[in-house]
Amino acid sequence: MDTLKKLIREVPDFPKPGILFYDITTLLKDPRGLRGTIDALRAQYKGAEVDAVIGIESRGFIFAPALAYALGAGFVPVRKPKKLPAPTSSISYDLEYGTDTLEIHRDAIQKGSRVLIVDDLLATGGTARAVAQLVEGLGGTVAGLGFVVELTFLNGRGKLAGHDVYSLLQYDK
Repeated sequence: MDTLKKLIREVPDFPKPGILFYDITTLLKDPRGLRGTIDALRAQYKGAEVDAVIGIESRGFIFAPALAYALGAGFVPVRKPKKLPAPTSSISYDLEYGTDTLEIHRDAIQKGSRVLIVDDLLATGGTARAVAQLVEGLGGTVAGLGFVVELTFLNGRGKLAGHDVYSLLQYDK
């Protein structure tokens, strides 16, 4: 994992002073880095009997389809409002400074489906928790939540209690 971590660019003072941003675009452009990321996620969930992999807009769309393919599962996008064409279920959730809303097609998850939720980053956990609630509201079971990067100092796992949470790379600060 240290090899993958070395491929992530650290950008100080972005998006505002005092924030250290972990930029995964440098990981993505490296063929071995991208392959290593997908392979490591696949190894974590091999044998998990996953029916669908959800990718959260937008960077979850980078990893979830490749992982779904590798696991022999379907891919389901969760998007911002008014981006999906068929009837949707939505959830609003709190952010640090306001609220946000996500949507999923109502027919995307069948009752009893085992669903893996994937995103690039676990920070405060609010977005992932909202998506888990969407899945469960449609009758699915959250088989796990997988992330490429986790900012452990923000304690996002605390909002995901009761779920299997995995992150490939962790940052303490």
